[in-house]
Order: sequence, then structure tokens, then C-alpha cells
Amino acid sequence: MALIRHGNAPPGYGGDPPGFKIEDCRTQRNLDEQGRGEARALGDAFRAHGVRVDRVLSSPWCRCLDTARLMSVGPVETSWALVPDVAPGVSPRLRELKEVVAAWRGPGTLVLVTHAFTVRALLGFLPMQGETVVLKPRSGSPAGGELVGMIGAPR
Repeated sequence: MALIRHGNAPPGYGGDPPGFKIEDCRTQRNLDEQGRGEARALGDAFRAHGVRVDRVLSSPWCRCLDTARLMSVGPVETSWALVPDVAPGVSPRLRELKEVVAAWRGPGTLVLVTHAFTVRALLGFLPMQGETVVLKPRSGSPAGGELVGMIGAPR
């Protein structure tokens, strides 16, 4: 399973501008040319390494959707489980994400395109923009899976 933080979207950490609207990409932080290139390069790397992708889930934020779509590895579905939740404690979104991770059996790869704060809530660290976290599903794991490795953002 590949858990990917969206490609480069300046200014980096810090969320979206005040008053942004989820249905209007013009009001959000979006991928820049570097981020669009990273997304295309991620898809190229998947194809070059023969990675079979069976499902692609993305946060509904435009920078995540654009990353997932530009990878061109399969149809993209949205999931609110991939949106960070600022509420204290274990949120329903995080519980759902853990269930998705733990339940995946393939046979191919599940690609999840999300935000740094979602990864931090799940695994306890903030990945860089465009980084891929590789997980192996495992029921009973606090995160729903085990960390297998990290792949840096393509350059």
C-alpha cells in the first residue's frame, strides 16, 4: 500500500487560505509546476517498476486530487478518511482510515493520496510533499498496518 503526501503545493505546511472552499480549487493551496511534475513522475515510477494499482483513494482537496489524477495509475475516488481532523482524540475519519488500511488485501496496490497531518495522525510523523510511505496492512496494528519504508519525492 502506498500512502502519498500530495506533491509540492507552496507554501508547504500551513493549510489553506482563510475562506477557502472545498468545491473551488482557486481558493485552495494548489500544486505548482514542481508538484505536477512530482505527480507525473510518481506515476511513471509505478509503471516502470510494474506496480499494479487496484484502487486509488484521494482526499477531496484539489492538491491531492490533482496528484492522484496526474499519476495516471487508475480511476480516482475521494475519501474524507484522508482529510486531517483537528479534533482531539481518535476521530471517526482516522478510525475509518485505519480500517481501510487494515482491510486491504489487494492483490494489487492501494494508493492513498493525502495530507501530512493525516499521516502524522496515523503514523506519528510528517512526510515531505511528494513522499510515499509504504505500508503493509495488518489487523490489530495501531495504524492498521506496518511501516515498510519511505520513498522520497521524485525530482
